[in-house]
Amino acid sequence: MKNIAIVFGGKSPEHEISVRSAKNVIDAIDKIRYELTFIGIDRRGQWRLVNIEEIGKYVPDTGVELAFMPGNSDPIIRMDTHMPLVDIDLLYLILHGPNGEDGTVQGLVRLLDLPFIGPDVLGSSAAMDKAITKSLLRDAGVGVAPGMVVYTTEKDQLNYEEIVANYGSPLFIKPANMGSSVGVHKVKDATAFAKAIDDAFLYDNKVLIESMIHGREVECAVMGNAFPEASTIGEVVTPEEYSFEAKYISQTDAQIIIPADLEAEVIEELRKVAIRAYQAVGCEVLTRVDMFLTEKGEIFVNELNTLPGFTSISMYPQLWEQAGMSFPELIDQLIDYALERYQRRQQLKTNW
Repeated sequence: MKNIAIVFGGKSPEHEISVRSAKNVIDAIDKIRYELTFIGIDRRGQWRLVNIEEIGKYVPDTGVELAFMPGNSDPIIRMDTHMPLVDIDLLYLILHGPNGEDGTVQGLVRLLDLPFIGPDVLGSSAAMDKAITKSLLRDAGVGVAPGMVVYTTEKDQLNYEEIVANYGSPLFIKPANMGSSVGVHKVKDATAFAKAIDDAFLYDNKVLIESMIHGREVECAVMGNAFPEASTIGEVVTPEEYSFEAKYISQTDAQIIIPADLEAEVIEELRKVAIRAYQAVGCEVLTRVDMFLTEKGEIFVNELNTLPGFTSISMYPQLWEQAGMSFPELIDQLIDYALERYQRRQQLKTNW
Protein backbone atom coordinates (compact mmCIF):
# COMPACT_ATOMS: atom_id res chain seq x y z
CA MET A 1 0.00 0.00 0.00
CA LYS A 2 1.44 3.36 -1.07
CA ASN A 3 1.24 6.40 1.20
CA ILE A 4 -0.11 9.33 -0.81
CA ALA A 5 0.09 12.82 0.69
CA ILE A 6 -2.78 14.96 -0.62
CA VAL A 7 -1.54 18.58 -0.76
CA PHE A 8 -4.14 21.33 -1.13
CA GLY A 9 -5.04 24.91 -0.23
CA GLY A 10 -2.24 27.37 -0.80
CA LYS A 11 -1.44 31.07 -0.66
CA SER A 12 -3.49 31.82 -3.75
CA PRO A 13 -6.79 33.44 -4.78
CA GLU A 14 -7.78 29.93 -5.89
CA HIS A 15 -7.38 28.45 -2.40
CA GLU A 16 -11.06 27.58 -2.00
CA ILE A 17 -11.20 25.77 -5.35
CA SER A 18 -8.18 23.70 -4.36
CA VAL A 19 -9.99 22.61 -1.18
CA ARG A 20 -13.09 21.66 -3.21
CA SER A 21 -10.98 19.66 -5.67
CA ALA A 22 -9.09 17.91 -2.88
CA LYS A 23 -12.28 16.74 -1.21
CA ASN A 24 -13.47 15.21 -4.49
CA VAL A 25 -10.17 13.41 -5.03
CA ILE A 26 -10.17 12.14 -1.44
CA ASP A 27 -13.73 10.83 -1.85
CA ALA A 28 -12.83 9.02 -5.08
CA ILE A 29 -9.35 7.62 -4.39
CA ASP A 30 -9.04 3.89 -3.72
CA LYS A 31 -8.61 3.66 0.08
CA ILE A 32 -7.65 -0.01 -0.21
CA ARG A 33 -4.79 0.70 -2.56
CA TYR A 34 -3.56 3.91 -0.89
CA GLU A 35 -2.98 5.15 2.63
CA LEU A 36 -3.63 8.88 2.80
CA THR A 37 -1.92 11.75 4.56
CA PHE A 38 -3.52 15.20 4.38
CA ILE A 39 -1.31 18.28 4.04
CA GLY A 40 -3.10 21.61 3.94
CA ILE A 41 -1.39 24.87 3.04
CA ASP A 42 -3.13 27.71 4.86
CA ARG A 43 -3.71 31.11 3.31
CA ARG A 44 -0.48 32.46 4.86
CA GLY A 45 1.46 29.70 3.10
CA GLN A 46 2.18 27.52 6.15
CA TRP A 47 2.13 23.77 5.43
CA ARG A 48 0.18 21.79 8.05
CA LEU A 49 -0.79 18.22 8.83
CA VAL A 50 -4.59 18.39 8.90
CA ASN A 51 -7.67 16.37 9.65
CA ILE A 52 -9.76 16.45 6.48
CA GLU A 53 -13.03 16.24 8.44
CA GLU A 54 -12.22 19.62 10.01
CA ILE A 55 -11.69 21.43 6.72
CA GLY A 56 -14.43 23.80 5.58
CA LYS A 57 -13.98 26.28 2.74
CA TYR A 58 -10.38 27.01 3.74
CA VAL A 59 -7.42 25.33 5.38
CA PRO A 60 -7.45 26.72 8.95
CA ASP A 61 -4.30 28.07 10.58
CA THR A 62 -4.36 25.18 13.04
CA GLY A 63 -2.91 21.72 12.77
CA VAL A 64 0.65 20.54 13.13
CA GLU A 65 3.12 22.77 11.29
CA LEU A 66 5.49 21.04 8.89
CA ALA A 67 9.07 21.82 7.90
CA PHE A 68 11.34 20.44 5.21
CA MET A 69 14.83 18.97 5.25
CA PRO A 70 16.04 18.30 1.70
CA GLY A 71 18.53 15.44 1.59
CA ASN A 72 16.91 13.41 4.38
CA SER A 73 15.41 10.05 3.51
CA ASP A 74 12.20 11.32 5.16
CA PRO A 75 12.38 15.05 4.39
CA ILE A 76 9.03 16.29 5.78
CA ILE A 77 9.24 17.03 9.52
CA ARG A 78 6.48 17.52 12.13
CA MET A 79 7.24 20.60 14.18
CA ASP A 80 5.46 19.30 17.30
CA THR A 81 7.62 16.18 17.69
CA HIS A 82 10.49 17.05 15.31
CA MET A 83 9.94 13.59 13.85
CA PRO A 84 9.58 12.92 10.11
CA LEU A 85 6.47 11.92 8.22
CA VAL A 86 7.73 8.52 7.16
CA ASP A 87 7.20 6.58 3.98
CA ILE A 88 5.57 9.29 1.85
CA ASP A 89 5.58 7.72 -1.61
CA LEU A 90 4.09 10.61 -3.59
CA LEU A 91 2.69 14.11 -3.18
CA TYR A 92 -0.66 14.43 -4.92
CA LEU A 93 -0.64 18.17 -5.62
CA ILE A 94 -4.12 19.68 -5.87
CA LEU A 95 -3.07 23.31 -5.97
CA HIS A 96 -4.29 26.07 -8.27
CA GLY A 97 -2.75 29.39 -9.24
CA PRO A 98 0.37 31.15 -7.89
CA ASN A 99 2.42 29.47 -5.16
CA GLY A 100 1.16 26.05 -6.18
CA GLU A 101 0.78 25.63 -9.92
CA ASP A 102 3.56 27.93 -11.11
CA GLY A 103 6.66 25.82 -10.52
CA THR A 104 7.40 27.07 -6.99
CA VAL A 105 6.01 24.05 -5.14
CA GLN A 106 7.28 21.75 -7.89
CA GLY A 107 10.81 23.03 -7.27
CA LEU A 108 10.43 22.45 -3.54
CA VAL A 109 9.22 18.88 -4.08
CA ARG A 110 12.09 18.22 -6.49
CA LEU A 111 14.49 19.27 -3.71
CA LEU A 112 12.69 16.91 -1.34
CA ASP A 113 13.27 14.16 -3.94
CA LEU A 114 9.67 12.96 -3.96
CA PRO A 115 7.38 12.05 -6.87
CA PHE A 116 4.47 14.43 -7.44
CA ILE A 117 1.39 14.90 -9.58
CA GLY A 118 1.58 17.50 -12.34
CA PRO A 119 4.17 18.85 -14.79
CA ASP A 120 7.72 19.47 -13.62
CA VAL A 121 9.21 22.85 -12.68
CA LEU A 122 9.70 24.23 -16.19
CA GLY A 123 6.39 23.05 -17.62
CA SER A 124 4.49 24.35 -14.61
CA SER A 125 6.11 27.80 -14.62
CA ALA A 126 5.93 28.19 -18.41
CA ALA A 127 2.27 27.23 -18.54
CA MET A 128 1.38 29.52 -15.64
CA ASP A 129 2.86 32.56 -17.38
CA LYS A 130 0.48 33.22 -20.27
CA ALA A 131 3.01 35.43 -22.08
CA ILE A 132 5.66 32.69 -22.02
CA THR A 133 3.06 30.10 -23.01
CA LYS A 134 2.09 32.12 -26.07
CA SER A 135 5.72 32.49 -27.15
CA LEU A 136 6.32 28.74 -26.91
CA LEU A 137 3.09 27.95 -28.74
CA ARG A 138 3.84 30.41 -31.56
CA ASP A 139 7.26 28.80 -32.05
CA ALA A 140 5.52 25.41 -32.28
CA GLY A 141 3.12 26.69 -34.93
CA VAL A 142 0.10 26.71 -32.62
CA GLY A 143 -2.40 29.54 -33.02
CA VAL A 144 -2.80 32.07 -30.18
CA ALA A 145 -4.79 35.28 -29.82
CA PRO A 146 -3.05 38.45 -31.05
CA GLY A 147 -2.11 40.72 -28.20
CA MET A 148 0.55 42.53 -26.20
CA VAL A 149 2.27 42.26 -22.83
CA VAL A 150 2.32 45.22 -20.46
CA TYR A 151 4.51 45.62 -17.36
CA THR A 152 3.78 47.74 -14.31
CA THR A 153 6.25 50.41 -15.41
CA GLU A 154 4.33 50.82 -18.69
CA LYS A 155 0.86 51.05 -17.18
CA ASP A 156 0.55 54.85 -17.34
CA GLN A 157 1.67 54.94 -20.98
CA LEU A 158 -1.21 52.86 -22.34
CA ASN A 159 -3.40 54.45 -24.98
CA TYR A 160 -6.77 52.74 -25.33
CA GLU A 161 -7.49 54.07 -28.83
CA GLU A 162 -4.12 52.91 -30.17
CA ILE A 163 -4.57 49.47 -28.64
CA VAL A 164 -8.06 49.11 -30.14
CA ALA A 165 -6.66 50.16 -33.53
CA ASN A 166 -4.17 47.28 -33.31
CA TYR A 167 -6.25 44.58 -31.67
CA GLY A 168 -9.89 45.53 -32.12
CA SER A 169 -12.74 45.66 -29.63
CA PRO A 170 -13.75 44.07 -27.30
CA LEU A 171 -10.41 43.44 -25.62
CA PHE A 172 -9.53 40.91 -22.93
CA ILE A 173 -7.37 42.01 -20.01
CA LYS A 174 -5.78 39.29 -17.87
CA PRO A 175 -2.92 38.89 -15.38
CA ALA A 176 -0.10 36.87 -16.95
CA ASN A 177 0.23 34.56 -13.93
CA MET A 178 -3.23 33.71 -12.70
CA GLY A 179 -5.90 31.14 -13.43
CA SER A 180 -9.60 30.44 -12.99
CA SER A 181 -10.57 33.75 -14.63
CA VAL A 182 -9.29 35.70 -11.61
CA GLY A 183 -8.58 39.29 -12.66
CA VAL A 184 -9.81 38.69 -16.22
CA HIS A 185 -12.02 41.31 -17.86
CA LYS A 186 -13.73 41.83 -21.20
CA VAL A 187 -13.77 45.55 -22.00
CA LYS A 188 -15.50 47.64 -24.66
CA ASP A 189 -14.66 51.23 -23.70
CA ALA A 190 -11.87 53.34 -22.24
CA THR A 191 -13.38 53.59 -18.76
CA ALA A 192 -13.81 49.81 -18.41
CA PHE A 193 -10.30 49.36 -19.87
CA ALA A 194 -8.70 51.55 -17.18
CA LYS A 195 -10.55 49.76 -14.39
CA ALA A 196 -9.64 46.34 -15.81
CA ILE A 197 -5.97 47.25 -16.07
CA ASP A 198 -5.93 48.41 -12.45
CA ASP A 199 -7.60 45.21 -11.29
CA ALA A 200 -5.34 42.90 -13.31
CA PHE A 201 -2.24 44.58 -11.86
CA LEU A 202 -3.47 43.72 -8.37
CA TYR A 203 -2.62 40.09 -9.17
CA ASP A 204 0.55 40.35 -11.26
CA ASN A 205 3.24 42.74 -12.42
CA LYS A 206 2.71 41.60 -16.01
CA VAL A 207 -0.63 41.84 -17.82
CA LEU A 208 -1.85 40.61 -21.21
CA ILE A 209 -4.08 42.63 -23.50
CA GLU A 210 -5.60 40.39 -26.16
CA SER A 211 -7.96 40.47 -29.11
CA MET A 212 -11.25 38.72 -28.56
CA ILE A 213 -11.45 35.45 -30.48
CA HIS A 214 -14.99 34.82 -31.65
CA GLY A 215 -15.39 31.09 -31.42
CA ARG A 216 -16.58 28.11 -29.44
CA GLU A 217 -14.82 27.41 -26.14
CA VAL A 218 -13.53 23.85 -26.22
CA GLU A 219 -11.28 21.90 -23.89
CA CYS A 220 -9.19 18.75 -24.09
CA ALA A 221 -7.74 16.67 -21.24
CA VAL A 222 -4.22 15.40 -21.87
CA MET A 223 -2.14 13.04 -19.75
CA GLY A 224 1.07 11.09 -20.06
CA ASN A 225 4.80 11.66 -20.29
CA ALA A 226 6.79 10.77 -23.42
CA PHE A 227 3.69 9.63 -25.30
CA PRO A 228 0.76 11.76 -24.11
CA GLU A 229 -2.85 10.83 -24.76
CA ALA A 230 -5.69 13.23 -25.47
CA SER A 231 -9.32 12.82 -24.48
CA THR A 232 -12.26 13.70 -26.64
CA ILE A 233 -13.28 17.37 -26.80
CA GLY A 234 -15.68 19.08 -24.41
CA GLU A 235 -17.42 22.36 -25.06
CA VAL A 236 -18.29 25.06 -22.53
CA VAL A 237 -21.47 26.99 -23.31
CA THR A 238 -22.22 29.99 -21.10
CA PRO A 239 -24.45 33.07 -21.40
CA GLU A 240 -21.34 35.22 -20.91
CA GLU A 241 -17.61 34.55 -20.51
CA TYR A 242 -16.52 31.50 -18.55
CA SER A 243 -16.20 33.20 -15.15
CA PHE A 244 -14.77 31.96 -11.86
CA GLU A 245 -18.34 31.46 -10.62
CA ALA A 246 -19.38 29.44 -13.67
CA LYS A 247 -16.24 27.30 -13.64
CA TYR A 248 -16.32 26.16 -10.03
CA ILE A 249 -19.41 27.12 -8.09
CA SER A 250 -22.59 27.43 -10.14
CA GLN A 251 -24.02 24.26 -11.64
CA THR A 252 -26.39 26.25 -13.88
CA ASP A 253 -24.35 29.14 -15.35
CA ALA A 254 -22.16 26.93 -17.54
CA GLN A 255 -23.28 24.05 -19.68
CA ILE A 256 -20.63 21.43 -20.37
CA ILE A 257 -21.18 19.32 -23.48
CA ILE A 258 -19.15 16.10 -23.72
CA PRO A 259 -18.36 15.18 -26.39
CA ALA A 260 -18.69 18.47 -28.22
CA ASP A 261 -21.08 18.46 -31.18
CA LEU A 262 -18.35 18.53 -33.83
CA GLU A 263 -17.38 16.53 -36.87
CA ALA A 264 -15.01 13.64 -36.16
CA GLU A 265 -12.20 15.18 -38.18
CA VAL A 266 -12.50 18.48 -36.29
CA ILE A 267 -12.32 16.67 -32.94
CA GLU A 268 -9.24 14.80 -34.14
CA GLU A 269 -7.54 18.04 -35.20
CA LEU A 270 -8.31 19.65 -31.84
CA ARG A 271 -6.82 16.62 -30.07
CA LYS A 272 -3.65 16.92 -32.17
CA VAL A 273 -3.32 20.62 -31.36
CA ALA A 274 -3.81 19.89 -27.66
CA ILE A 275 -0.99 17.34 -27.67
CA ARG A 276 1.27 19.69 -29.66
CA ALA A 277 0.64 22.45 -27.10
CA TYR A 278 1.21 20.04 -24.19
CA GLN A 279 4.59 19.02 -25.58
CA ALA A 280 5.63 22.54 -26.66
CA VAL A 281 5.22 23.89 -23.13
CA GLY A 282 6.91 20.85 -21.54
CA CYS A 283 3.95 19.36 -19.71
CA GLU A 284 3.91 15.92 -18.14
CA VAL A 285 1.47 13.74 -16.17
CA LEU A 286 -1.61 15.92 -16.82
CA THR A 287 -2.83 19.22 -18.22
CA ARG A 288 -6.08 20.60 -19.59
CA VAL A 289 -5.73 22.51 -22.86
CA ASP A 290 -8.31 25.25 -23.44
CA MET A 291 -8.94 26.32 -27.03
CA PHE A 292 -11.19 28.40 -29.27
CA LEU A 293 -12.63 27.04 -32.50
CA THR A 294 -13.80 29.71 -34.96
CA GLU A 295 -16.49 29.40 -37.64
CA LYS A 296 -13.69 29.23 -40.22
CA GLY A 297 -12.23 26.20 -38.47
CA GLU A 298 -9.25 28.07 -37.00
CA ILE A 299 -7.93 26.77 -33.68
CA PHE A 300 -6.44 29.09 -31.05
CA VAL A 301 -5.04 27.81 -27.77
CA ASN A 302 -6.14 30.06 -24.92
CA GLU A 303 -4.24 28.51 -22.02
CA LEU A 304 -2.88 25.32 -20.45
CA ASN A 305 -4.05 24.42 -16.96
CA THR A 306 -1.42 22.14 -15.47
CA LEU A 307 -3.35 21.25 -12.31
CA PRO A 308 -6.95 21.48 -13.49
CA GLY A 309 -9.88 21.54 -11.13
CA PHE A 310 -11.38 18.32 -9.83
CA THR A 311 -14.59 19.80 -8.44
CA SER A 312 -17.96 18.17 -9.08
CA ILE A 313 -18.44 20.24 -12.26
CA SER A 314 -14.83 20.25 -13.53
CA MET A 315 -14.17 19.34 -17.14
CA TYR A 316 -10.97 17.26 -16.78
CA PRO A 317 -12.35 14.19 -14.96
CA GLN A 318 -15.58 14.33 -16.99
CA LEU A 319 -13.64 14.13 -20.26
CA TRP A 320 -11.88 10.96 -19.16
CA GLU A 321 -15.12 9.52 -17.81
CA GLN A 322 -16.51 9.89 -21.35
CA ALA A 323 -13.60 7.73 -22.50
CA GLY A 324 -14.64 5.00 -20.04
CA MET A 325 -12.19 5.85 -17.26
CA SER A 326 -13.76 6.18 -13.82
CA PHE A 327 -12.59 8.81 -11.35
CA PRO A 328 -10.68 6.24 -9.21
CA GLU A 329 -9.07 4.79 -12.35
CA LEU A 330 -8.05 8.28 -13.49
CA ILE A 331 -6.37 8.92 -10.13
CA ASP A 332 -4.53 5.59 -10.39
CA GLN A 333 -3.30 6.45 -13.88
CA LEU A 334 -2.04 9.89 -12.88
CA ILE A 335 -0.18 8.41 -9.91
CA ASP A 336 1.39 5.80 -12.21
CA TYR A 337 2.57 8.51 -14.63
CA ALA A 338 4.06 10.54 -11.77
CA LEU A 339 5.92 7.50 -10.41
CA GLU A 340 7.17 6.55 -13.89
CA ARG A 341 8.61 10.04 -14.42
CA TYR A 342 10.29 9.96 -11.01
CA GLN A 343 11.85 6.56 -11.67
CA ARG A 344 13.10 7.74 -15.06
CA ARG A 345 14.69 10.82 -13.50
CA GLN A 346 16.33 8.69 -10.79
CA GLN A 347 18.31 6.91 -13.51
CA LEU A 348 20.06 10.15 -14.53
CA LYS A 349 23.63 10.72 -13.39
CA THR A 350 23.75 13.45 -10.71
CA ASN A 351 27.43 13.41 -9.77
CA TRP A 352 30.79 12.80 -11.44
